[in-house]
Amino acid sequence: MKLFSVGMLLLSATIAYAELPGATSAVVSQALSSGKPTVIDLGARTCIPCKKMAPILETLSGEYRGKANVLFIDVHEDQAAARKFRVQMIPTQIFLNAQGKEVKRHIGFMDKSDILKELKVAGLK
Repeated sequence: MKLFSVGMLLLSATIAYAELPGATSAVVSQALSSGKPTVIDLGARTCIPCKKMAPILETLSGEYRGKANVLFIDVHEDQAAARKFRVQMIPTQIFLNAQGKEVKRHIGFMDKSDILKELKVAGLK
């Protein structure tokens, strides 16, 4: 029974730390033309602050599906995106309004409440 409990605990820990899949350029283009506010988190799966943000982004993606786009791009896997979005440090969060125009840029860790605040500024209702 103890072994089963430990196994379930490990399984739930794995699920709790699920990560958003990396957004492709097609996914980014679709999000920017969706008419919904978007946050793009540009980081790396090996970066400590990026790892801390992963569950926050995953939660926001689920909670605001259909209302806002929450995307992640690993700049080590997609260096073209890093150049396109002029990333100088990671993590970098870029907030775009419903028209796809950048309205805010932040460098470093952001907690859930700060991300939500900026999404509301970008037009989240």
